[in-house]
Amino acid sequence: MKWKKFTIKTITDAEDIIISTLYDIGLEGAQIEDKVPLTPLEKEQMFVDILPEGPEDDGIAYLSFFVEDTAGSLSVDEMVAGINRELDDLRNFMDIGEGAVMVSETEDIDWINNWKQFFHQFYIDDLLVIPSWEEVRPEDRDKKILHIDPGTAFGTGMHETTQLCIRQLKKHITSDTELLDVGTGSGILSIISLMYGIRHAVGTDLDPCAVEAVRENMEANHIAPERFEMMIGNIITDKAVQDRVGYAKYDIVVANILADVLVPLTPVIVDQLRPGGVYITSGIIDNKEQTVRDAVEAAGLEVIEVTYQGEWVSVTARRKC
Repeated sequence: MKWKKFTIKTITDAEDIIISTLYDIGLEGAQIEDKVPLTPLEKEQMFVDILPEGPEDDGIAYLSFFVEDTAGSLSVDEMVAGINRELDDLRNFMDIGEGAVMVSETEDIDWINNWKQFFHQFYIDDLLVIPSWEEVRPEDRDKKILHIDPGTAFGTGMHETTQLCIRQLKKHITSDTELLDVGTGSGILSIISLMYGIRHAVGTDLDPCAVEAVRENMEANHIAPERFEMMIGNIITDKAVQDRVGYAKYDIVVANILADVLVPLTPVIVDQLRPGGVYITSGIIDNKEQTVRDAVEAAGLEVIEVTYQGEWVSVTARRKC
């Protein structure tokens, strides 16, 4: 099977936001090539004691996305045009460097097994996240453990935005919590919340691949099917999805989505929250913080906490009683 490879020349500061933005047009699982030195945590996860010195960081990054070359798929010109539209929108509020798009062709790629070279167990505070191909060490067997593999739906817990959400969820969940997880992806936020003892979760996503990803991750973590209901559809624009999700019934709504999606989502999601319910958002690049705060306050919610990790922001708000 052949794949089209789309490579974008950009700068390291723009890597995360470009990857997140292009996810919306169907480009997922970016391969990143840059000269940024590894962090101590990344070195630890590679299980290598001494790494060779790499070249000096020049700030340039190459992001590659792979699309299966099949009948009925978008043409190269159509895909490049879509990528350029997204990049042009980003240029309006941030520096993305050259932003050139290059196209090539490659043969079969074993996506999941290639991930195994890079994804190793790690901690998010007291939670151990471990993939299926690694063993739990004896000293970790009494820890709270999340079993999750990289796959077709977003969310393994490594990204700062996910970790910001997890920490906020742990502050607010109780044994009675009814949770709505918008843009659930792999289901990681709902599954962790269920592990920490909430009563029930509902997840929504645009991508049908999320259904199977959620099912597999629930099974891996021994979550009973009746505790997590998955729905596919656009809760922002689809009244049928809104009705099925239900109104004024959720103690917490969590949305780890880009700021440009949070803005139209927020006035809709207010109706799903109970009075006094908490709204946890992330996926917000730091220069979009005020945009999201304005949207939250315009929807009648009260901002109760803003937290930061790297260049990412989480805004937590409450619906007034």
